[in-house]
Amino acid sequence: MLHEFKKYLEDINYPTLSQEKTKLWNIEGVLKNRLNQKFKFDTRPLSKGGLKIGYFKSHADKMVFESKDQWIIVDIEELHQYLKDNNKYDVHLKDLISDLEWNIILPKNRPS
Repeated sequence: MLHEFKKYLEDINYPTLSQEKTKLWNIEGVLKNRLNQKFKFDTRPLSKGGLKIGYFKSHADKMVFESKDQWIIVDIEELHQYLKDNNKYDVHLKDLISDLEWNIILPKNRPS
């Protein structure tokens, strides 16, 4: 997942192995032609059961979900607040896309 997603970034940095395990982010960079701000991204893939586990202690700014045709990027701070406000532990990605204000959907066929 990381190898393909990094095509959409510039000014890329990677965490040390220790940072990746304790700070819970996988790649840092600027989204090409989108924003000029550098973000840390959690790009861990979905599990075999179709789940992606997040952590409130994550130092990532954005969480990346991969589908067959697109990348869905959500803001982790907004996601955490949404989970707290709605007293939820499990949510469907389609609900996050419609309920969160900050998200970006990138087609996989071409870098943004």
